[in-house]
Amino acid sequence: MSAATTATLPLRNDVWLHIFAGLCASLVSIGLARFAYTPLIPQLIQAHWFVATDVVYLGAANLAGYLIGALLGHPLGKRLSNPFVLRLMLLVATLSFFACAWPLSFSWFFAWRLLSGIAGGAIMVLVASTVLPHVPAARRGAASGAIFLGIGLGIAGSGTLVPALLEWGLRDTWIGLGLVAALLTAASWFCWPQSPPEPGVAVGASTAASHADQASNSGLRLLLAQYALMATGLVPAMVFLVDYVTRGLDAGPRVAALVWVMYGIGAIFGPMVYGMLADHLGARRSIRWVLIVQALTVATLSVASQPWLLCGLAVLIGSFPPGIVPLALARVHELKPHAHAQQVAWSRATVAFASFQALAGAAYSLIFNASGGHHQWLFMIASIALLLAIALDIATRRLR
Repeated sequence: MSAATTATLPLRNDVWLHIFAGLCASLVSIGLARFAYTPLIPQLIQAHWFVATDVVYLGAANLAGYLIGALLGHPLGKRLSNPFVLRLMLLVATLSFFACAWPLSFSWFFAWRLLSGIAGGAIMVLVASTVLPHVPAARRGAASGAIFLGIGLGIAGSGTLVPALLEWGLRDTWIGLGLVAALLTAASWFCWPQSPPEPGVAVGASTAASHADQASNSGLRLLLAQYALMATGLVPAMVFLVDYVTRGLDAGPRVAALVWVMYGIGAIFGPMVYGMLADHLGARRSIRWVLIVQALTVATLSVASQPWLLCGLAVLIGSFPPGIVPLALARVHELKPHAHAQQVAWSRATVAFASFQALAGAAYSLIFNASGGHHQWLFMIASIALLLAIALDIATRRLR
């Protein structure tokens, strides 16, 4: 059956259930566990749960845990099976919300934020390799976009669900997030694949794989470098966008809230749009165009001040953090035709992304403080990082 014919066939019901389980996992472990923390930061300080310096370290705990989880995910999956580890990590992430409702001490809170990050990293490594082998090859880009749509929903939820829950109080907000996570965990519990994919749907081997190993390894090295630079480029807007609009441009909290909502809207559409782009243009070509658009958009953000322009830029920038995940995953599938090689390569890509995201977060904070709070410097550095990722692609093509 041709790829074009496969692309027009509907997915089986059980495949949709697997995709739903993946969406729930990314929503709970990353969308909520990481991004719902951002709008809670002012409340944690105002309620005197923690001082401002402690809150920064608690945010870093999740990123550190994400790196640990990315390193442990593949070995745990081999030892215990992927579905078992995914369910376990969902339980850990869910428990972390309830545990954070009682700030018994800084160490207690730090440990649970670390564990929530570990759950996110392990799920990010395992969820695609568990679900996508059951999806026809021509539909994997869109399917991975649907799986990682959960990240976008979490970003959007951080600007809508969290403020609504905060009307009930800070403790009730954590409990409410825990109840949402518990509901999603229960709903997805029996939706994970329980058997290997059918031979016709399996990842399979490429006909050119026997003489393309060297090119494949070279392409993977390029992807790892680009993915690390993408992580570097997305941090400033993800962390400083609201503060930039509120204080940097003196536009006030209402405009900043609107801009963040637009960022969340972009995050919802990003995974699906980028995933379908990979299906139609190919992953490498899609990555190239996305990097060009994002580099120009982030550079424009550093000089923009009109609310309407900021909202438009926020939609494009918001699509990037969750959208690049299915793009990078699609590129891994192009480079590595075998399922085991894909899982190893994706684990390495996730570790590279997590490492540079954590390093970039620390570096941008230092630059921000050293520059006297000039946000524009951060956005220009981010744009340069994205341009460097494009330059690497061009240089690799010319060398070949």
